[in-house]
Amino acid sequence: MAAASPAVLALHYQNDVLHRDGRIRVGLAADDPSRGQLIAAAGRLLAGARQNRWPILHVRIAFRPDYADLAQHLPILRRAGELGAVRDGEWGAEFLEALAPLRDSPIEHVLTHTRISAFAGTPLDQLLQLLNARRVIVAGVATHSVVESTVREAADRGLAVTVAADACAAADTAAHHASLASMRLVATVTDVAGALASDGDIA
Repeated sequence: MAAASPAVLALHYQNDVLHRDGRIRVGLAADDPSRGQLIAAAGRLLAGARQNRWPILHVRIAFRPDYADLAQHLPILRRAGELGAVRDGEWGAEFLEALAPLRDSPIEHVLTHTRISAFAGTPLDQLLQLLNARRVIVAGVATHSVVESTVREAADRGLAVTVAADACAAADTAAHHASLASMRLVATVTDVAGALASDGDIA
C-alpha cells in the first residue's frame, strides 16, 4: 500500500502577526531581519507542498469584533484583545498575502480557531482523518504557543509530527529554541528543506 501524503499545518501566517503594520508581530519586529527569512522559509514550505500535491491546512486565529468569544483567562489571548488584533472580517485577521491559501485549490483548506491549539474548536482532526494523513508537517508563529500546543496534541492523537523550525518564530529567541528542544521529545525537528525531502513514509 502506498504511503499517505503528509499534511502541512501552516499556523497563524496572518497580517497582524507577520506584516510590518501588524498589531501583534509575535517575535518579529518591523525591522527584524529574521522576519523576511521566516516568510521566505514559510513560502518555500507552501511551494514545496503544492508541488508535491500535499494537503495544506491553513489555520488562522480570529475573534468576533466585540471579542465575546475570546478566553479572557488566557493572558496571551487577552493581550490580542487589548491590542485590537485579529478581529474577524478585518485586515489583521487575514492571511499575509505572500503566504495566503490559493483560491479554489482542492488541496488547501482554511480553519479558524479562538484558542491555543489548532485542534481546539476546529474540525482539524476530522479533516486529517478524511485526508488519511498519518503525518503532519507543522510550522507557524509563535513557536512556543500555537506551534508547540498543536504539535503535542497531534502527537497525542497518534500522528507522526515534523516541525519545520525555520518557518517558525517566537517573541524571544531563547523561548523559540527552548520550545524546539522541548518538541524534540515528541516530534522530528528539522528545517523546511528537511521536511520537504521526506516522501511521507513512516514506519
